[in-house]
Amino acid sequence: CPWGPKAFAGFLGETKSAWKQYDATYLAKDYDGPKLEILLDQGDVDPYYMDKQLLPENLQTVCAGNKLINLNYRKQAGYDHGYFFIMTFLEDHFNFFAKYIC
Repeated sequence: CPWGPKAFAGFLGETKSAWKQYDATYLAKDYDGPKLEILLDQGDVDPYYMDKQLLPENLQTVCAGNKLINLNYRKQAGYDHGYFFIMTFLEDHFNFFAKYIC
C-alpha cells in the first residue's frame, strides 16, 4: 500500500479532495501570503522517494511558478529516510528555522 494515501486516509478520511488542504504541493500552488522560504532535504536513495511515494519535484515545480515562495531543495546523494540522514542535516534545519523564530 502506498504510504501517502494510506496515511492521509487514516488521518483525514477517504474523501481525497479534503486531503489537499494538508498537501504541501497544493498549498504552495495557491499560496498568496507573505514571501516564504522553505528548506527541503531529500535523500536520493530513500525507498519512499525511489518508489515515487515522495514527490519533492512536484513541490519544486509548483514553487518555481510562485514568486512568493523560495524553495531551497537539496537532494542528498547516498542518503535514505533514516537516522543518519536526519542527524546529518538537522543542524542546517535548526539554523534555518532560527532565522525566523529568534
